[in-house]
Amino acid sequence: MSDHRVSGDFGSRLGQVFAASGRLCVGIDPHSQLLALWGLPDTAAGAREFGIRVVDAVAGGAGILKPQVAFFERHGAAGYSALEDVLATARAAGLLVIADVKRGDVGTSVDAYGEAWLTPGGPLEADAMTAVAYQGLGSLDGVLARAAESGKGVFVLAATSNPEGAAVQQARRADGNSVAAGVVADVRGRNGSAPGLGSIGVVLGATVRLADYGIEPELLAGIPVLAPGFGAQGAQISDVERLFGVASSHTVVTVSRSVLRAGPDGLAEAVRRASEEVAT
Repeated sequence: MSDHRVSGDFGSRLGQVFAASGRLCVGIDPHSQLLALWGLPDTAAGAREFGIRVVDAVAGGAGILKPQVAFFERHGAAGYSALEDVLATARAAGLLVIADVKRGDVGTSVDAYGEAWLTPGGPLEADAMTAVAYQGLGSLDGVLARAAESGKGVFVLAATSNPEGAAVQQARRADGNSVAAGVVADVRGRNGSAPGLGSIGVVLGATVRLADYGIEPELLAGIPVLAPGFGAQGAQISDVERLFGVASSHTVVTVSRSVLRAGPDGLAEAVRRASEEVAT
């Protein structure tokens, strides 16, 4: 298959994917239980086969994939080799790929993470990556610069679905914002005031109440939102508009186990149904 991805900066490309294929994003999470359900070995080879099958099933039914890198990384060098094959297959299928790596550091260390995941032509090239700004959004300057130069995107964690994260993410900064709302404000400032979607997004768990974090949906104007937590984690696709309000139109609705449990034979149909539900 030839690479027929849309062109332009990441925000523009994401908007084009929304228009052409919808806002559904399917996770690639080859953990041991799912591999067993699919009749695959819990090895790098099993993870590769799982990932390739997910790509094949998603192509035509949705436009966005989110491989969870940890499930490949646990197999060491062979796991990374398997992931490289999955990423290459997804690129060839024209799918937009968000590498769920959650990297964060300072200086040359964090710059190297950006080089690994956002370099065009690199073995681990993705269209966007998730990142952690615990050291401040400025710690990601090198990653954000590389993303801008390469037409890539970065999704910065803001309010996550895990309950133990609330104590930190709801804590108040010196400016009065919660940590999570501060991340949103900082990202909004970096994206600037140009119309359309910016290329820096935020991760907001679908199972959190944004009001508890001091985040109003209007503050998310122009900011791509990556929203995990639909399906197996408890959030319902039908609740997207209630959860994200005016921001729902640019929210990436992420599902993984709820469709992956359909197995290799039922996955394409499960993706189709989920995509239709997002569109309603």
